[in-house]
Amino acid sequence: MTDTETPDNVPTTAVARFAELQALVAGMEADFQKFYNGGNKAAGTRVRNAMQELKAFAQTVRNEVSSIKNEGGAPGAKDSDADA
Repeated sequence: MTDTETPDNVPTTAVARFAELQALVAGMEADFQKFYNGGNKAAGTRVRNAMQELKAFAQTVRNEVSSIKNEGGAPGAKDSDADA
């Protein structure tokens, strides 16, 4: 399998976006622990900033999904979501 091939024929962009989401969430874990378990106020500020970044990322993905959907579907996707 090469860098451009993905399991189950998922477009590379989808895999990259999901990996980006996972990295964002995983990067917040330490600060969540420090704030909620240790009461570290600076970590709370970092959590709030990370959540704002996640919100912006989510909006970007929502816009991409809407754009692809309105253009007639994702590239390489079959029309199996016709009932949605």
